[in-house]
Amino acid sequence: MGDGPDRTAVAAFVIGSLLAGGNAVAVRFSNRELDPLWGAGLRFALAAVVLFGGMAILRLALPRGRALIGTLLYGAFNFAAAFGLAYFGLLRIQAGLGQTLLALVPLATLMLAVLERQERLRLRALAGALIALAGLAVMTRAPVREAAPLTSWLALVGSAFCFAQAAVFVRRFPPVHPVTMNAVAMATGAAILAAVSLLAGESMELPDLAATWIALSYVVAIGSVVVFLLYLVVLRRWAATRAAYTFVVIPLVTVLLSAWLDRERISAGLVVGGLLVVVGVYVGALRVRESAGRLARG
Repeated sequence: MGDGPDRTAVAAFVIGSLLAGGNAVAVRFSNRELDPLWGAGLRFALAAVVLFGGMAILRLALPRGRALIGTLLYGAFNFAAAFGLAYFGLLRIQAGLGQTLLALVPLATLMLAVLERQERLRLRALAGALIALAGLAVMTRAPVREAAPLTSWLALVGSAFCFAQAAVFVRRFPPVHPVTMNAVAMATGAAILAAVSLLAGESMELPDLAATWIALSYVVAIGSVVVFLLYLVVLRRWAATRAAYTFVVIPLVTVLLSAWLDRERISAGLVVGGLLVVVGVYVGALRVRESAGRLARG
């Protein structure tokens, strides 16, 4: 694959990671008025409507056969399971800290991709993930403003593994246009979340507060439509373990936004840990590609 497509993937990786940094903060604001499963389902239902409109404009067909199965699995794991758990966890955990827990995704993706024989175990990728994990450990030792129950922590760890499995599924099934795949997958996720929300007895109402509408607008238009289109661009060009490094870049943005909008404290531990995360991303994701490029040219 030439330099052009790889530059496209790098640009999608960077822009998508920066934009996704606002998602956890917006979810925290949304959770203050909307029940978590209903809030997540409403988000993806609205985003699916936008994307189906895009499909109509571009005259894209619905996937069939194995491509449809892969799309449905992606929707069930990435949007229903992963986000349902993340919304629940963020009820009691601040956005910056919660997003750092989701940065376990590269390690989870590496484990699942190797176990499912999709990728080989690369020591450099493992080293990068461990460095990033060390950075996260430093970050999470920073003082936390409010105590959180074990169920909130477990929900976010479970969310990380669901994100990881979804990324592995994308690489296993035939490719689908990013607009089509996100439209069908988000509609699938929204349907599952709405059903579980109904069974859980949540209040399925529209927001009243302006802050909630602003947060919802962001996670629909930017955090769902734009971010996940960019994420699929990256997944189609990079291995799942490399693409998953977006989850260790996102917390750096989330922590800053959470400090500004949600008064989350920024300590020396967050700064040092953030630098370790950047080093881990370089070693595990970016430097791997640079080395491969030099070998190919040699």
